[in-house]
Amino acid sequence: MPVINWKLPEMVSAAYAPLFNNHSRYLVYKGSRGSGKSEAQATKVIHDIVTKSYVNWLILRRYANTNRQSTFTLLQKVANRMKVGNLFQFNSSLPEITYKPTGQKILFRGADKPLSITSISVETGNLCRLWVEEAYQLESEEAFDTVDESMRGIIDDPGGFYQTILTFNPWNERHWLKKRFFDTDTRVDNSLALTTTYKDNPFLDDDYVKRLLEMKIRNPRRARVAVDGEWGVAEGLVFENFIVEQFDLKQVLKDSVIVHGLDFGFTHDPTAFIEAAVNTKTKDIYIFNELYQIGMLTPHILKWLVANGYQNTEIYADAAEPRLIAELKANGIRRIKKSKKPNGSIMYGIDYIQGFRIHVLPKCLHTIEELNAYAFDKDKDGNWLNKPIDKDNHLMDALRYAMELLIMPHVKTQDRIEAFKQLGLGR
Repeated sequence: MPVINWKLPEMVSAAYAPLFNNHSRYLVYKGSRGSGKSEAQATKVIHDIVTKSYVNWLILRRYANTNRQSTFTLLQKVANRMKVGNLFQFNSSLPEITYKPTGQKILFRGADKPLSITSISVETGNLCRLWVEEAYQLESEEAFDTVDESMRGIIDDPGGFYQTILTFNPWNERHWLKKRFFDTDTRVDNSLALTTTYKDNPFLDDDYVKRLLEMKIRNPRRARVAVDGEWGVAEGLVFENFIVEQFDLKQVLKDSVIVHGLDFGFTHDPTAFIEAAVNTKTKDIYIFNELYQIGMLTPHILKWLVANGYQNTEIYADAAEPRLIAELKANGIRRIKKSKKPNGSIMYGIDYIQGFRIHVLPKCLHTIEELNAYAFDKDKDGNWLNKPIDKDNHLMDALRYAMELLIMPHVKTQDRIEAFKQLGLGR
């Protein structure tokens, strides 16, 4: 066994000491962006493999294909920073990491196929450590249980123990994670739940901290989660009628109309595209694809639309940007149209969409964040207004644009005539 001289207090902040000295069955870290929880946990993964010969890790994310660009790359970086990268074999094609001195493994899987995880076995030691990264994306508590229950068996090492670590940003207080690990009356035994923020990460640069603090002024509701690491509050949400779940898209499409919406942004606001299937009979909206990216010029938007097969798709886009719409149309996105602007169109769209149940695939992360943050405004006395705050709404605006052809029959006659004129469908 190689001799390694690590000084953990110099590698991770004191907030993450429980990762290394607490033997609870469950350690749960919710936290803000930039809190360093993922890097601290990656340090624990490498530390446990090197110092405990019985330990093998399973790294779980909602989708298996997201591991390769996130947790696998992070662990490779952390192992090199800890000066033990040469002791590991990194197989990115699987992906899988092997500790060469003993053959211990770090395995990567997705919760999209939980039953396949139950058959995993290792040759050296025990599969006794589980890290669920971005655990908030696990909409199904049952899927988590299936994976967690696969961590079983007798550990030969007398000091050995099983442990599951969960790390996430707490976007909505209604998530099952809160009840299971944080609420005093319902949290499971032998668990420790903690909250960390950017203040617990001494490695952040001043510019990043400055942007976080600016968010507390610009968007305090979003900052509650992203900066302070607290649970997102459901009170006052514009859309409470949504659920994050896996659904069978082929089955959904049988009785639905597919709609597409595009909202433009650049420096501070993202360009946002949304694709959804709408069943007007059952009153269900199924959101299954999104784009959310800052700094996109027209050629970038064009390239993304073509690469994803939308060049011949009917798309309703932000009418405030006629030049961008004309440029996209001139370059092959021939069915793109500007959104219509009947009087009170924002509330017309919101009222209409509120009559539907919204289903969102877990992969649509930014849509989920906006649904959990898009809220009504208040007056100076704290009373709710029938007007949403103009924040956290880029994908929500795209959804309204996408729904406009379905919304139009519900708009009063004069506004509908004017909107059709804008589309060139009337005189």
